[in-house]
Formats: sequence, structure tokens, C-alpha cells
Amino acid sequence: MSATSPSASTTGFASAGRWPAVLCWLAVALEGFDLVVLGAVIPELLATEALGFTPEAATMVATLSLVGVGLGAVSVGPVVDRIGRRWTIIGCVIGFSVFTLLVAFAPNVALFTTYRFIAGLFLGAVMPSALAYISEYNKSGKTGKATTLTMTGYHAGAVAISLLAVAYSHNWHLLFLVGGIAGLVMVPLLIWKLPESEVFLIAQELKRNPAAAQAKDADAADPAGTVDGTVDAQAKTGMAGLFSGKLALVTIGVWAASFMGLLLVYGLNTWLPKIMADAGYEVSDSLVMLFVMNIGAVVGLVLAGWLADRHGTKKIVLMWFVLAAIFLAALSIPMTSQVLLNIAVFITGVFVFSAQVLVYAFVSSVYPPQARGTALGMASGIGRIGAIVGPFITGALVTAGIAYPWGFYLFAVVAMFGFAAMAIVPRSVR
Repeated sequence: MSATSPSASTTGFASAGRWPAVLCWLAVALEGFDLVVLGAVIPELLATEALGFTPEAATMVATLSLVGVGLGAVSVGPVVDRIGRRWTIIGCVIGFSVFTLLVAFAPNVALFTTYRFIAGLFLGAVMPSALAYISEYNKSGKTGKATTLTMTGYHAGAVAISLLAVAYSHNWHLLFLVGGIAGLVMVPLLIWKLPESEVFLIAQELKRNPAAAQAKDADAADPAGTVDGTVDAQAKTGMAGLFSGKLALVTIGVWAASFMGLLLVYGLNTWLPKIMADAGYEVSDSLVMLFVMNIGAVVGLVLAGWLADRHGTKKIVLMWFVLAAIFLAALSIPMTSQVLLNIAVFITGVFVFSAQVLVYAFVSSVYPPQARGTALGMASGIGRIGAIVGPFITGALVTAGIAYPWGFYLFAVVAMFGFAAMAIVPRSVR
């Protein structure tokens, strides 16, 4: 893609109004929809033995899907920092939509798995690209609220597929068709209403003519990646930009925190109903707890973003990890009141899910534009390893019959590791 002038980009952002924020939210919502749809259809695939599905095949598909998501997140950074945020987002939406449609028509397990893996590559790349874009679209330079509000789209997509699956789980083809068609319908709107990030274009202009670009566009520079009001022309790009000066310590800390954060999110989302059922609660109540925890996640995202912009992202993410640890440990205490238990689960969801997203907000605020896409992609990709490890470890505890209460103790320790990882990170590198 050939970069247009920075001033032209400014005009594009101004004329776009709220469309960029809405479209990024919708892109993340589609990611949530298409990632969760597999979990929604696996019971039907196994019950009917569709395409020859077995428990082993379902495990392989689920694992490779997450591997694809992780590889996509890691790989997209250099792309989004080289060709731009706009076309990366558009390309990813096209990619995961097409391969999600192909999943619906897969004639056997092998092709189903292949299509799902490739769709995962594009799904994993969407979120880092959208967060890099939205942090630069936000003119205040405060990334907390912009990031957390965008990530509520993921939970909205997850809730949408959950509700749709209740009515149409018997027709698994339809669920994949809805996800794929929705993405393709959105593509023309993205092309029409999503301008390129002006911060990216200024950074590109700096490579060609540093003095002219800084003089012309100092007022449009990104506050999160500036030096004395201008985009830093000396900032390194790609992986080199992640380990430049104090950023090396930041990178190590946020990678570890992201790993711990997604280990918690996926470990709980996958096994919470089973753990609570093993604790003696009714299975139906356990499923309600999972829903309550995800509602808490949405509330937590809104609250966390607002507090992060007012008091500093690092301070709030540290507090969030500590409170997550406390309430996770508290869930190990038997409760006779269902209302009290759901309140505890709700509060746990407030802190567990948004702690991870605050790490992304911190990344958006610290790294310069030239390396921001790579930084978000790598943080997300490393986190996806935790997303695979979390359900695996918790599943081992379930198999051993000690998931309750030891699963919650383990999660509490993981949250404290997340706190420790962020504690070593400098609050600012400017």
C-alpha cells in the first residue's frame, strides 16, 4: 500500500466521525463470535458423529484452532507496521470470513480442521490490528478506555453465538455460515468508512522526509508515541523496536503478564462449570455462573478503562491482578447462598478478564507507532500460549479430582505472577 500524505489522513479521520471506533468494535465482535462458535458446535458434532468426529478429533480441532490464533497474532505485527492498520484489518476480516464459510462446507474432519486452523490465523491477527488502530484514533493519548471498550466487542460476539447456538445448535453448518457471511457483509463498509491511521502515515512520512513531516504534522502526532510533540523519527521498527532501551524490560514484563492473563481467562471459561459441579453445585447453576462471570467481564472492562485513564494504566492493572487473586481464592470457600456465590463469581469476572485487556492498553500507550502493531501482536501471541496451557493444566486437575479447591488456588497464584510481571515494568519510557 502506498502511503498518502499525513494531512490527507487527518482529513480522513475527521470525516470518518465515529465510524473507526464502531468498525473496530464490530471486527473484534466478529472475532469473538467466530472463536466461540467452535465450542458451541462441538457437542452437536460429537453427538451426531458428523463428518466422523470423535472426542480426539474435537480436541485436535480445538487445539489447532488456538495454535492458529496464536501464530496469527505473532505474525501480524510486522505486517500491520509495514502496510498499515486499515488494509491489515480488512484483509483479516476477509480471510477469517472466507475460511469460516469453508468450514461450513467441509466434507471431512481433515478439511474441517485445516479450514479452522487457517481461519484462526486471521482471527488472531484481527485484535492486535484493531487495538493498534483504535489507540491511534483516540486523540487524548489515553488508551485505557479506548482499548477496554473495543474489547467489549469480543464478549458481545461470544454472547451472540451462545444465544444463537441455543436455538440452532442442531444445525452447526448454519452457525458457521452466519459468522462468515456477517464478516463479508462488513468488508465494503470497512473499505468505505475506515481511513488509514494518521499516526501510521506520519511515521511512514518520517522515514522519507523526517524534518518536513515533523514540521507539518506535529499537531497530529500520537501522544503515546511522541517526543516533544512529534512522532519519534529515531524509534526502531518491528522486533528491534520491542527491545530498544527500557522497552526491553517492558516487553519481558508484558509478555509474562499476557501469558498469565490469558491462562486465567481460558482456564476459567473452559472449566468453571465442571469445577463448580465437582464442588457439589447443580450443573445448571454452574452454567449460570459462567454467564454471570462473563457479564462481570463486560462491567470490568468499562470500569477498568475509565480508572486507567484517570489514574494510570500500570497502577490499575496491578490492582486488578491482586483483586483477581483474592476473589479467585475466595471461590474455593463453600457457599450455601446461591445469590452470594453468584455475586462472588460476578466480582471475580470483573477483575480476571479486564486485567488481561489492561495489559494491551498499557502496550498501546508505551510503544512508539513504528513498533506498536508488533508489540500488540507479540503480547497477544504469547498470551495465546497461556490460553492453551490454562485449559490443559486445569483439565489435569479435574482428571485428578482435585480441581476444587486447588484449581482456584492455582488461578490465584497465576494472578499474582501477573502482578509480579507488571510490577517490574517501567511506568514510562519517554
